[in-house]
Amino acid sequence: MKKRPASPAPSRKRAEPPPPEDGHEAAARVLRQFRVVFNAVKTHFRAVEKKAGPAGAQVWALSVVSSHPRIGVGELARSMDIHQSTASNLLKPLLEQGLVAAERSGVDRRAVHLHVTPAGARVLRKAPGPFTGVLPEALASLDAATLARLDRDLARVIGALGADAKKGNVPLGQPE
Repeated sequence: MKKRPASPAPSRKRAEPPPPEDGHEAAARVLRQFRVVFNAVKTHFRAVEKKAGPAGAQVWALSVVSSHPRIGVGELARSMDIHQSTASNLLKPLLEQGLVAAERSGVDRRAVHLHVTPAGARVLRKAPGPFTGVLPEALASLDAATLARLDRDLARVIGALGADAKKGNVPLGQPE
């Protein structure tokens, strides 16, 4: 048998560290990640509206009413983590289209109890899930440490934007 020539020894040369990233490159990379998130949310809500009819936030409200028959507007708002007036605005077209029905309480005539109509149930059967939207579902899948870090970091971004924190109570996918 012939001996093969020995292969050269692997180089022990250290890999050079990547050049330091400047702030502009890091900001651009993070901006692209925000775009991915926003576009995923928009794509989901467009699909919901195309298949079901109502806007994404309205389908979410419809699903909450369906899951909690006789729910009140205040309870709906708490369930969706939105202001009561926002919940009322989401409900108005659902009531007008006959997807949700409201009945006054026998005891307190100011109290309204909501339930989904058969037409509303048909809309829910057509709508792609998740009804809450893809972003809340994705966030719910993250561990507590990741959520805490995101909370802190996004608070800094919001501060840098000088954005109105009250806008956090307006659901994504709400019609303009």
